[in-house]
Amino acid sequence: MKTFNICVGFLLLLGIVVTVVQGQGGTRVGFYSATCPRVEAVVRATVQAHFRSDPTIAPGLLRMHFHDCFVQGCDGSILINGPGTERTALANVLLRGYEVVEDAKAQLERDCPGVVSCADILALAARDSVVLTRGQSWQVPTGRRDGRVSLVSDAANLPGFTDSVDVQKQKFSALGLNTQDLVVLVGGHSIGTSACQFFRYRLFNFTTTGNGADPSIDPLFVSQLQTLCPQNGDGNRRIALDTGSPNNFDGSFFNNLQGGRGILESDQKLWSDATTRPFVQRFSAAINFNLEFGRAMVKMGNIGVKTGNNGEIRRVCSAIN
Repeated sequence: MKTFNICVGFLLLLGIVVTVVQGQGGTRVGFYSATCPRVEAVVRATVQAHFRSDPTIAPGLLRMHFHDCFVQGCDGSILINGPGTERTALANVLLRGYEVVEDAKAQLERDCPGVVSCADILALAARDSVVLTRGQSWQVPTGRRDGRVSLVSDAANLPGFTDSVDVQKQKFSALGLNTQDLVVLVGGHSIGTSACQFFRYRLFNFTTTGNGADPSIDPLFVSQLQTLCPQNGDGNRRIALDTGSPNNFDGSFFNNLQGGRGILESDQKLWSDATTRPFVQRFSAAINFNLEFGRAMVKMGNIGVKTGNNGEIRRVCSAIN
């Protein structure tokens, strides 16, 4: 990974796009510069078009890339449709943005057929989604090939909303990601929502004392959430994961954790644990968060990548060739 000099913070303040790192294992920035030079422009325009009609597509694409990389590596296996595939797993059934990737793929197949992988389109779309929500850009190494395997059973090890910090660290470490990577990548929850069904248990029957709520939640926030997610209410109702600035990719999410206003139990635990708390404090400053998020995304984006003769370039992203 390239080392940044002291000017990086100043450049970020000026809003200048910062080159983050080069890829590994065969991926590189500009992989398609000769074979499909418009790839990034096409993906960006496609994401922008969908975002204009539905801004919630941004967190959907970001989360999809994360879920893809954590199962079989970043190979687009999450995109394969059909019974028993990854996208049928409980952790994936609410993922959104498949049509964006398919739309971009169809355009690229017309421009440069058989060249651009669905895995790369998803990685680029995730970056563009962060930019559209006022986050900083980063350079995305490309050159991944698409996987041919997608099994619901492989998704069982995805990070869960009740995971302890130790379990979260184990799941990230198994893929070569450290504690800082864990905290900064969870910061993707700066945008997006969660259904009441995934955190309502924290509001009513979590303890046998007091109001029965998770004691790590700010009491005033408990009452607000109980109003939004009543005990017998609609479990599918969506609540912003960052109530401070739900549509902006910034450090507000980490400020919320410090104030006991984390929506998901696994998120809030990052503040109560001594090994992750310093990173929560550091990333509450948006400039630190954005810089490290880009680095961590490049690192995550190289998990288990398939290159060369390994994998394929799918003609459509929802099915193997």
